[in-house]
Amino acid sequence: MLGLLGGAILFLYGMMATRQEFASFGKVYAAYGGVFIVLAVLWGWGFDHRRPDVSEWIGAAICLVGVTVMLWKR
Repeated sequence: MLGLLGGAILFLYGMMATRQEFASFGKVYAAYGGVFIVLAVLWGWGFDHRRPDVSEWIGAAICLVGVTVMLWKR
């Protein structure tokens, strides 16, 4: 049952990117990827109790800057 719920959520997550109207699919997909990287760092810190080092924070910040640059102009 839990696997079906996870599959449904993953399917909806994938569909969300294709339904965005403010930017092209490629930009939206890349933006989700950048945010996913930051959330992965936070997940590791919160649930695995592994504190991110400076290089991980810098890498996450670079990803967010990249997302901002991509979405700055449509």
